[in-house]
Amino acid sequence: MEIRRYTLDDYPQSYRLSVEAFGQQPGGMPPQPTSLPEGREVWLALDGPELVARVAAHTYASWWHGSSVATCGIASVAVAPERRGEGLLLPVFRAALAAAAERGEVLSTLFPTANGIYRPLGYELVASFDTVVIPTAELAGVRAPVATRTRRAAPADVPALKAVYDEWAAAQNGPLTRTGPRFAATDQELVDDVTAVSLAVDADDRVVGYAQWDRGAGYDPTTSSLEVHDLVATTADGYRALWRMLGTHTSVAGTVRLRTSGEDPARLVLPTATWDVVSRHPYMLRVDDPAAALTAAAPTVPGLEAEVGFAVAGDRLGTADGSYLLTVGADGTVCEATTATDGPTFTTQGLALKYAGAQSCANLRMTGHLTGPTTHDAVLDALLGSRPLHIRDYF
Repeated sequence: MEIRRYTLDDYPQSYRLSVEAFGQQPGGMPPQPTSLPEGREVWLALDGPELVARVAAHTYASWWHGSSVATCGIASVAVAPERRGEGLLLPVFRAALAAAAERGEVLSTLFPTANGIYRPLGYELVASFDTVVIPTAELAGVRAPVATRTRRAAPADVPALKAVYDEWAAAQNGPLTRTGPRFAATDQELVDDVTAVSLAVDADDRVVGYAQWDRGAGYDPTTSSLEVHDLVATTADGYRALWRMLGTHTSVAGTVRLRTSGEDPARLVLPTATWDVVSRHPYMLRVDDPAAALTAAAPTVPGLEAEVGFAVAGDRLGTADGSYLLTVGADGTVCEATTATDGPTFTTQGLALKYAGAQSCANLRMTGHLTGPTTHDAVLDALLGSRPLHIRDYF
């Protein structure tokens, strides 16, 4: 079995494997590309001349515990139908994540189509990227903002829009930073890519929120929907102003379809409970390098100082296993590999769940993902459990 990087010559076989995994795209096979995209690397498994498995790795960064952490986004995973169940993904993932480590990426994430494929590789569900539907007429009941209005965004407003996203995202666990080659659109392209970008601005004309939306087809309120790709604000009145603006479409679009995740604060200003999830893309996390990932995230709790020893065991990819010492102090948080520890032991999945703040130590113990002394459970819960999980970009 040969494991190697994709080249342009592999395009026909790679495209056919993609069709088998994800279905035929409209228009058939696109023309062969003439260059490899920046920020995306594909690894292949070949049995002689036959392409039998493929994994793509995107260069990203994502927010965890208030810090930007280098992240490898895994996508386009495919195995030839006749070869599934042979363990072909293991060597391809090893190669892809080894290359990611060389780039400094210490976490990896993916959107699974089947959770069970990725759990043996150390990934676990921590969040999901959802689409929810709200009747447009219900938005008319949102309380009017006090001193916030909406206006249309121009390219010159994009830096302020991005600042709103950064402020919001840095307060969550999981969102991509939307920086790097995979987010290289110009300010003009960002505005032109949708029907409109609407801003919420306060009394000082400061941007405090935005909505990127597409009008969609038709004007029959029984069948037409308004597609909202992004709705983010840093004030309650920002959310109120944007919801009320979207609600003005009630006579031509009976529903608003919002791409969102987790316990969206946008929902806190809605007067009704309607929030119907109509699609869900689960999101999985793996901590590839525990020491580097925890040091990069540098989680802190005011007044908390502790030394926590722990271990990770059972990593089939071989990068996370070992003993570690997590030192939390007034000067920050550092995690280092050590030779031995008398602390608890995480499975690779358990460490992903704890790092994300998705589960308590008690729940990890109940499900077999954490064993050993309970001495530092309260510290780990306080340190890693204080931020909500949100995923706002699909890849």
